[in-house]
Amino acid sequence: MTDMGRPEVELFLSWLTNKRKVSASTHSQALSALLFLYGKVLGVDLPWMFGLDRPRGTKRLPVVLWPDEVAQIFAVMEGEHRLFAQLLYGTGLRISEGLQLRVKDVDFAQRAIVVREAKGGKDRVVMLPQSLVGGLRGQLARAGALWRADQVAGRGRVEMPDALERKYPRAGYSWTWFWVFPQATHSVDPRSGVVRRHHMYDQTFQRSFKRAVGVAGIAKPATPHTLRHSFATALLQNGYDIRTVQDLLGHADVSTTMIYTHVLNIGGGGVRSPVDSLPDHTAEGTPEVDPVVRVRGRG
Repeated sequence: MTDMGRPEVELFLSWLTNKRKVSASTHSQALSALLFLYGKVLGVDLPWMFGLDRPRGTKRLPVVLWPDEVAQIFAVMEGEHRLFAQLLYGTGLRISEGLQLRVKDVDFAQRAIVVREAKGGKDRVVMLPQSLVGGLRGQLARAGALWRADQVAGRGRVEMPDALERKYPRAGYSWTWFWVFPQATHSVDPRSGVVRRHHMYDQTFQRSFKRAVGVAGIAKPATPHTLRHSFATALLQNGYDIRTVQDLLGHADVSTTMIYTHVLNIGGGGVRSPVDSLPDHTAEGTPEVDPVVRVRGRG
């Protein structure tokens, strides 16, 4: 391994790109693994590896669900999974941000939801949809019943972020820090061995959402994150400016938000396709074209 040099490494990376057809992220991950292997494990300094070309990722348009498709999916979902899906679509939250919501983060008086330490470590505030107020109050009532039962059973502590568990050791037992969407059962923390209630598992919701997409007959590879894309696209379609959408999504750069303007341009916007201007030859009374001519006309 230590005898291998730049030609062998470049040949391997080229094989990944040309033969295996891996994505740019997989290629970059392989190069990073090689850098770690040589630098940290083998202790070999290969400065030329930092100068190797990394393929650029291809920017692709996100999958977007239109309002009627979203409504079809919600119609076949039930209970807290339906409410959670509505929350993601109604606020643009990432699935991890929604799962990690605490009771204190929902402000009914101001009709706001505070997202704590989101991507990039930043807090932000999003709207609390009026249509979800009743559902969220009911969800908190159900969560409250679990919290009180946990207190009685002596298992009322939930996980706290960062060093807050050491700084405020009793805060994890308080109602304000309890999950808005708690898991139905307790789990054991593999690091500490503590038995406590986690928030709803992301895999549980993802499977539920995938089933709903199939039952609704939506022929799109939609995931829970698609609801975030659909939220942003709907706001832009309704005339909200892109800076507002950027703030609600928590994007550091407006160029990330700009992708949704391209989604709205699918189909050429207001451009009329020339095929729509052709005479309608399928109407009743229109002479049929000879099948032989049809076959010969293929090409």
